[in-house]
Amino acid sequence: MAFRTRITDLFGIRHPILLGGMHHLGQSGIVAAVVNAGAMGFITARSFESLEDLRADLRRCRELTQGKAFGVNLTLSRRPGANRHVPGWIEVALEEGVRHFESAGDSPERLVEAIHRGGGLLVHKCPSVRHAQSAARLGVDAIALVGCEEGGHPGANPLSAFVNGAFALEQIGLPLVLGGGIGSGRQIAAALALGADGVVMGSRFMVAREVRAHDALKQRIVDADQYCSTAILGSLGDTWRVLHNDAAREVHRLEAGGARSHAEFGDLILSSRTRQRVYEEGDVDGGIVSLGPAGGFADEIEPAARIVEKLVRDAALAASAFAGVMVAQ
Repeated sequence: MAFRTRITDLFGIRHPILLGGMHHLGQSGIVAAVVNAGAMGFITARSFESLEDLRADLRRCRELTQGKAFGVNLTLSRRPGANRHVPGWIEVALEEGVRHFESAGDSPERLVEAIHRGGGLLVHKCPSVRHAQSAARLGVDAIALVGCEEGGHPGANPLSAFVNGAFALEQIGLPLVLGGGIGSGRQIAAALALGADGVVMGSRFMVAREVRAHDALKQRIVDADQYCSTAILGSLGDTWRVLHNDAAREVHRLEAGGARSHAEFGDLILSSRTRQRVYEEGDVDGGIVSLGPAGGFADEIEPAARIVEKLVRDAALAASAFAGVMVAQ
């Protein structure tokens, strides 16, 4: 069984599944594997130290997908000067034939014209219906609406993905995908039954063989359950849902002690520390890892194609079961 929605039509994919941006991990290997499995994935531009490094990975992805379309994630920061490379990311991506973009973080206002001028499409990730309405007015092509369960930065929104989505579907006319805590085929079927056009995922794919992270981290996620994540930095207005490990517990301790600025946490919350200690060296307690409760659905380290296959199979079974409860009156 296949699902056809506005999002599968928009991106030319078989399955209504988007692999969202994954800082330091969203590279050509995992993105190509997801694309080859019939879904859509986005290489995270912010993961690369230079434009040429980004360009090289885009070319590698094109080779791995044998020309199939894939996307680029543009994560926008609110920190001064942190977005200076964004125009270059867009230019390089368009030059390399990319036409699908995902944005997250700050307003996409500065992105829409440049992407559309280059013939591209933009799906913007939002934490609330209000932000989704603003993005729609700016001219984005689709909306990804996330709930408080999202691994990474879900914003200050306290609502779950499905509560958020139910309200959004009454007010947003654009193609809409839901994200946050989604790691099973049953949830994909539920999102489609709600009226969404698909889902955006990240945490469930952390254990994919193609993800360039140490197997010790992947095994930690496999061994975990739905309580594998926790929220930090809420006291700073910068809520971050992460793996519940020693580093996260230390952040909790510092927050409880009154720390109220990023600088007071030192290198504990730096992505460079996570990349080296956790992703490269396998010290699963040595840094902060973006992760939501969807990680609890992972039951083995396996190829991304098999994860997609399981998700679609289980979604089809759930959809069939739902159809079976409807009777004519």
